[in-house]
Amino acid sequence: MDVVVDAATVDAVVVQKIRSLRTLTLVNSNERLDDLDRNGYKIIQNPEVFCFGIDAVLLSHFAKVTKKDQKVLDIGTGTGIIPILMHAVYQKGKYTGIDIQEEMVEMANRSLQLNEVTEDIQIKHVDVKDYRNHFEGHSLDLVTCNPPYMKGTNGFKNEHPSKTIARHEVMCTLEDIIEAAGYVLKVKGKLCMIHRPQRLADIICAMRQNKIEPKRLRMVYPKPGQAPTMILIEGVKGGNSEMRVEKPLIVYNEDGTHTDEIYEIYGREKPKAQ
Repeated sequence: MDVVVDAATVDAVVVQKIRSLRTLTLVNSNERLDDLDRNGYKIIQNPEVFCFGIDAVLLSHFAKVTKKDQKVLDIGTGTGIIPILMHAVYQKGKYTGIDIQEEMVEMANRSLQLNEVTEDIQIKHVDVKDYRNHFEGHSLDLVTCNPPYMKGTNGFKNEHPSKTIARHEVMCTLEDIIEAAGYVLKVKGKLCMIHRPQRLADIICAMRQNKIEPKRLRMVYPKPGQAPTMILIEGVKGGNSEMRVEKPLIVYNEDGTHTDEIYEIYGREKPKAQ
């Protein structure tokens, strides 16, 4: 008895085997592969070094990409999570991520190969303080950054160096980042950041010093009735002086479950009630 095999089925099996082989060659034994739940995109991470958190996801959702050729720079990109996730969500834009850590850049570039997005995303080993030697002034539409939150050097004595760089202002400061953004952004270009509420005054001052006007602010609260732990802020290069404060973003309900909006941001279905 002859067995008829659909050609499309064979092709799908071959493609899946090729992708599986690619994954094996791109992910090292000390790394893990995480599914981003967006259009099949995945990211390579090393738990011993640094893994992205909810702040990167919230920023990727807050910073909108609306045009196919929109030019985006992500400063301190680490694993490349923000450009990869934004490309997965919006399926638009041309992205460049920069990071001072060469090993993070190498890992991020393997994630680009894995997702087959090297034509739309580039990850480069660049110190943000050296921005003038790598970027033209007034050339980009959007800058994103999930910067180190902590000033000074307290509390990182036993951390992995990559975690220290990601969490503390040891390789660059908030002012360095906003100065670079002010240089590369076109007039009406946008800077979108996530940070801690206690740095809001510093952020606004640095933005205005670099001709970026704060235009949009959203506070992130762990639960209803608690103080905010993060802020999302957008500034516009050469914008007028008026800032809109958006409704609060609440992460957890009182019972500890994620809110509906967090499920929506992550692109996941809310579990059905038992």
